[in-house]
Formats: sequence, C-alpha cells, structure tokens
Amino acid sequence: MEIKCFLVPTPTLLPRQSQFWESRTNSSRRNNKNGGLKVTAKSNIHEDGDHHHSFFQSALSRASFRFHESLRPEPLFIDPYAGCFEPPNLELDESTKQKLHHYCIGTRFIDDQLLSVTKGVDGAKQVVLFTDGMDTRAYRLNWPSSTVIYDVSPQAVFKKASEKLQDVGAKIPRSCLLVHVPLESSDMQQVLRDNGFDGCRPSIWVFQGFPVANLASFKDVLLMVGSLGMKGCLLLGELPIEVGMKPPVEKWVDEFFMGYGFRVRIIGYDNVATNLGQQHVVQEDPNYLLFVAEHLRFSDDQMENWRREFQRVQEDGDEEGFEEL
Repeated sequence: MEIKCFLVPTPTLLPRQSQFWESRTNSSRRNNKNGGLKVTAKSNIHEDGDHHHSFFQSALSRASFRFHESLRPEPLFIDPYAGCFEPPNLELDESTKQKLHHYCIGTRFIDDQLLSVTKGVDGAKQVVLFTDGMDTRAYRLNWPSSTVIYDVSPQAVFKKASEKLQDVGAKIPRSCLLVHVPLESSDMQQVLRDNGFDGCRPSIWVFQGFPVANLASFKDVLLMVGSLGMKGCLLLGELPIEVGMKPPVEKWVDEFFMGYGFRVRIIGYDNVATNLGQQHVVQEDPNYLLFVAEHLRFSDDQMENWRREFQRVQEDGDEEGFEEL
C-alpha cells in the first residue's frame, strides 16, 4: 500500500498577540521548497503482534489530525510529513473534529512558544520533547543554529516513524542535532546527560502525546525536569485531566506543580483560538489542560557548581588565613 505525504504550500495568517505568549505567523512552518510535490512511500508502520499497538494508534491519530489541519485553507500550522505515517480517515464526526481542533490549537501554541524561547543568542538551545514518537517538530520548525532536540518517546514508534521520514527525505535544519531518548530507558536522566544535556544551560521542555498511565507517571516527568532543568526553564504542553484532580481544578493543578518547584499557568484553548483570529467557537477541552510551568529551583548541575564554588572560596580563605599566621 502506498501513502502520500502532501507538501502543502504555506498560507499567510494574521494572528493577534496574547498576554501569555507571542504569536509568530510563520514560526511554526518551514518553507516548502518542493511546492505541491507529492512524495510516496511504502506503508509498514504497523506490525502484527506489536506489543506497543496502543502507542502506535495514539501516535497515528495525532499525525492524522496534523495532516487534516495542514490541508485546511487557513491552517494553524503546516506539517508536510504527517501524511507519511498513515492514510487519514477522511470521515470525521463532530466529536473527532472537536478533538482535532483542540489538539491543533495546542500544537500551534506550543510551536510558537518553542520558537520564541529558543530564538536569539541567549535562547534555550536544549529542547526536550516528551512525545508519542511521531512528533515532527524536529523537521518542520525553523530551529536556530546549534539547537539540540531530544525526543523522549517509545522506541518502536520512533524507529518506524524515523524510517518513514527518511523515505520522504525529511531533514532537520543544518547545524542542529536530534537525539532520541527511548521511553524504555532504565535511566532517562542519565541518557540525556550522556548525550550532552547540560543543567547549567537554558532549556525548554514540551509534554504532548507522551504516553503516561496516570498522574504518578507524570510526577516522574516533573522530577526529571526538576533535576535537569536550570532555574527559569519552561515546561509546557497538554496535561491529561484525571479523576484524581480535585475541583477547583486550576487550584489543584497550581498546588500540584508547586509541590515540585514549578509555578504554572493554565492557558485557555478559547483564548489561544481568539488570539489566532479563529472564528470557530472553542470550548475548553474536557480531556486536557494546556499549561506553561516555570521551574523555580536550581538544577542538580547548578547546585553542584555552587557547592564546588563554595568549597573553593572556603579553601582559598583557609589558605589566606594560614599565610597570615
């Protein structure tokens, strides 16, 4: 079976500004040098007996959403590679359309935040994406030079997705680097460190589509970001709403994040849609919360540097005192 990856020309959007974020009309789209060229590739994304079938299905659903969005007359973003993973179901019921719209609004918001935080000489050049394995941001966004993108996702899904992307010639921007960190790693923090992640340099972390079973699993993510991310770094994305979240939900989420050293803001999907000039009325997503959290504590690397500096100052002081005697 052949599936087509549509490379859709980029239209012009006129988004407005939000008090929380700076919208950038062309930030979430890469220039399409191939015009309307259709690239075909053999579909082998599914394998019989795959133990991660649910991971594949979830990732394919999101890829299908991005494909549909890219074909709209005035899309929120362009994903020229989403169609390479799976032929999308063109029949969408109203419930699925609403899920698609929420997901695409969240995706555009995250795209704009990423490119805003990474731009400039002092921008965060370490980007950690907790994804479903089919996230194409490493290929479709205009990353600044020297950006290192870490994709934390299921190994099997990422491997198949990478094969499809390679088939259609997808490439990350020059002088940037993509590193995969398998979800199945026994110590993801150490894998990040081994691949050059530096807790004393700015970073930004994104959580969208990453398979977590419950809030306890998300706590592990917060612990990881808290240990590796330097003070002031951002963690943003879409948090699954759980029964364990007690009303009022925003207050509960605020206390939950603060317990791990993060100050969080819940971002309304309707507010984002309004600032993007969307006419369609968007209610809040009953399944996800769109959020931005700032890390308020020092990373382990920062604390270690402080400890070493403090020890050096003490030793220098001791030596000076000894000379005076």
